[in-house]
Amino acid sequence: MATLLGTTSHLKRLRKKILSSADRGKPVVTVCCGTGCQAYGSQKVMQAFADEMERQGVAGTVLSRGTGCHGFCERGVVVILFPEEICYLGVRPDDVAEIVSKTLIGKEIVEHLTYEDIATGHRCAKEGDIPFYKHQSRLIFGNNRFIDPKSIEDYIAEDGYSALAKALSKMTPEKVLSEVKEAKLRGRGGGGFPAGTKWETTRDAPSDKKYVIVNCDEGDPGAFMDRSLMEGNPHSVLEGLIIGAYAIGAHEGFVYVRQEYPLATENILLAIAQAEAYGLLGKNILGSGFDFTVQVHRGAGAFVSGESSALMAAIEGRVGEPRPKYIRTAVSGIWGRPSNLNNVETWANVPLIINKGARWYKSIGTAESKGTKIFSLVGKVNNTGLVEVPMGATLRQIIYDIGAGIPGGKKFKAVQTGGPSGGCIPEQHLDTAIDFDALSALGSMMGSGGLIVMDEDTCIVDVARYFTSFLCEESCGQCIPCREGLRQMSDILKNITEGKGQAGDVELLEELSEVMSDASLCALGQTAANPVLSTIKYFRDEYEAHVNEKRCPAKVCKALIAYYIEPDKCTACGLCLKNCPSGAVNGGKKIIHWIDQAKCTKCGICFEVCPKRFAAVAKLSGEVIPPPPQEPMPMVAQQKG
Repeated sequence: MATLLGTTSHLKRLRKKILSSADRGKPVVTVCCGTGCQAYGSQKVMQAFADEMERQGVAGTVLSRGTGCHGFCERGVVVILFPEEICYLGVRPDDVAEIVSKTLIGKEIVEHLTYEDIATGHRCAKEGDIPFYKHQSRLIFGNNRFIDPKSIEDYIAEDGYSALAKALSKMTPEKVLSEVKEAKLRGRGGGGFPAGTKWETTRDAPSDKKYVIVNCDEGDPGAFMDRSLMEGNPHSVLEGLIIGAYAIGAHEGFVYVRQEYPLATENILLAIAQAEAYGLLGKNILGSGFDFTVQVHRGAGAFVSGESSALMAAIEGRVGEPRPKYIRTAVSGIWGRPSNLNNVETWANVPLIINKGARWYKSIGTAESKGTKIFSLVGKVNNTGLVEVPMGATLRQIIYDIGAGIPGGKKFKAVQTGGPSGGCIPEQHLDTAIDFDALSALGSMMGSGGLIVMDEDTCIVDVARYFTSFLCEESCGQCIPCREGLRQMSDILKNITEGKGQAGDVELLEELSEVMSDASLCALGQTAANPVLSTIKYFRDEYEAHVNEKRCPAKVCKALIAYYIEPDKCTACGLCLKNCPSGAVNGGKKIIHWIDQAKCTKCGICFEVCPKRFAAVAKLSGEVIPPPPQEPMPMVAQQKG
């Protein structure tokens, strides 16, 4: 039964009571139960720990707790044993008995479950020693590993709602607003607009009713920062929202969650119910006289609904389409009333600023971009997952120190930042200090924080085609520059990757980009050209190779590649012949194989199955393919060896 917290003193007493409980001093096994680890079977691992600790007689002395995402998603299930902070990766139910017997009881390390450095083979047992975690500053995301997201008491034990108590009992709304402005907090969801300025605009707008909104409509390919925060620490977002509402003078709020985030939706609904039960939402919060309620709205999955006016239209029950912002949504948003919208990560920064102060917050980051930023590091990089670093960290530090570099010793080619409307940044800018302004100067953007790493085997023209095609599908179609511009751009890029590019196509792409940027209705169309413009800027030679030479330098574009079996390397092992789905491979026992180009579908299976020690199948682009043999070519005996 929840204890109604009528005053800030009640909250302090509850925190003291939670911290002094007998269970708080016991060792804890935490199991990541975020979406990524659930896909690896974390619920079964949790059950295995419960069963095994009971069987081995330690259930009363060791606790187990399911937590939110720890960030190292590709190595799930992630298990951390506190207080030693021993970190086990890739844990499966069958591993649990060994962990309990060796580590919980025998105090030994289960070596094969620890992190292994790809380059050196060195193993790390403690979480803080693992490079992926060691080089981060997890100010916002770090509490995910300590908190059961379904427990408000876990959040309160970690100083949760103390910032709200401080704001309501010791600060006026004007002082809260001033603190956020002084901290120079910038919105983490897109263009980095100063949060305090936006709050002030909504506060000063004339209206008897105002709204505050959490944007959790995260639709960027490869991005899952907001989802993981909402899943793993929903109370931090809720606390930030309540503080923002107090500063702005809003008494109603909304949390907009995309339909594809069921666990995030479940956890924020539970967090709201718990906060209401404890008196942290509703009437007269903590005896302050401030009233505030929150509703959850589930989005229908449209990427464009993440745009502020489209999101607010969806909350109103209308189609989620952007509208012209002659008057900004901060002044005229939901039902024509002032509405302040920030994304999940922005709101989660607010309690930190109130508790520690603007001066402390400003000590982190660059001159104009303060605090930390959470990125989703994905693509051709060894360590993928969610990373949090101070603003001003370089791309090289993230990709090589945290991400451990490119798999297979491949060469880095580019990193795409900022989601589908971001740009591709090449190797010569790897040492750029990341902040909002530096990325914009390179022709990209911070966006919500997606980082997609590409290696030498990535076709940059195909990347531009992919993102343009994605945006073309997601455009609401209201305005001609975006609707028709993206369609034409998508068609041109498709033709280029299919070997149908013509002279002048690159220049036409640049011209279309300029029109779209200047004339589109909303930010989707205005920034949609970034992938194209940035790739042309830094990789124009690849475009020219596709158009002028009908060649794909990365050997990715199907229409511009061919597979060829080199006679002097073929051992007639028959693997390519057996696995070819189209019957394009010819040959026989002790007969050198060859590929009928007319039948070849360019699926690449022959290339994949050919033993690497022989590498007889070559991938060609632009090279002249020798004609097939006029008669069977017997394999020379020494080739087999």
